[in-house]
Amino acid sequence: MPLAAATGTQYTLSLQTPHGRATATITEVAAGIREYALGGIDLVEGFAAEAVPPLGAGTVLVPWPNRIRDAIWTQHGVRHLLTITEPAQMNAIHGLLAHAAYRLVAQSDEEVTLAATVYPQAGYPFQLDTTVTYTLTAEGLDVSHRIRNVGSESAPVALGTHPYLKIGDVPTGDLVLRLNATSHIDVDHRLNPVGVSPVAGTRFDLRAGARVADLDLDEGFGGVIMRNGRGEHSLTAPDGRRVTLWGDENMAYVQAFTPRNFPVRTGESTQLGQAVAIEPMTAPADAFNSGQGLRWLAPGEDWVVRWGITPTGFAA
Repeated sequence: MPLAAATGTQYTLSLQTPHGRATATITEVAAGIREYALGGIDLVEGFAAEAVPPLGAGTVLVPWPNRIRDAIWTQHGVRHLLTITEPAQMNAIHGLLAHAAYRLVAQSDEEVTLAATVYPQAGYPFQLDTTVTYTLTAEGLDVSHRIRNVGSESAPVALGTHPYLKIGDVPTGDLVLRLNATSHIDVDHRLNPVGVSPVAGTRFDLRAGARVADLDLDEGFGGVIMRNGRGEHSLTAPDGRRVTLWGDENMAYVQAFTPRNFPVRTGESTQLGQAVAIEPMTAPADAFNSGQGLRWLAPGEDWVVRWGITPTGFAA
């Protein structure tokens, strides 16, 4: 008897493009990207249907990305205590929907829309209706989030996602990572922010790129450079093929994570290896306390955030 999918219903998308057939698998749990490929070449680190998303792979992070220090934040003198979800660091991490089941709103061959509600709970006494739409296009995978405050008070909101990018027929260590960001978020031993510093002249200046094998990152960045209303970060293969992660003007922050213990799939086998997460975020870690990048949604207000993954240089 086959094992049940740990991430619920699997929504499969497919589109024939000038560069080959694009396919993606989106999960019911966390509305995550489990697979995305072009012409049979994996462009994200995938995982088995019966597996829990490793290291947060592909998940949607609402109503905050990254961490909240001590799982505590204060609003108008009122102290809010969230559930500690990162026990090793004693923080609240990755929001409130990272393990939630989303409901299907609409689906076609190349698009799916999923929805989930953030209900009032300990530490977050607000209610949000959220949707996420994944669309395969000739250019890539486009993602659109809509968040609506359906409560009676203004609600603090931030958003992020957790994709691990790759070019499946090239060793990840041989890829070049470029981050178009001008500032580094300095952190303490618990990975909580303590300040901001320019990247210029430091090992965190990745605007010109660096080979992934030479990197050991779990770092947040701000000052994302916007051109034509979007910021772009990328992985490039030695042959010039590139996978670009872009975010709209809301995605002013990015987290880069290069773990060496990711269960990388190669054919039918899996072994631990290096992976690269490029995580677009509307706010940095601990934004509920610092206020940086934090969006306050009025009752009845909608907020739309867009990002996507664009492969270039791939032949049919």
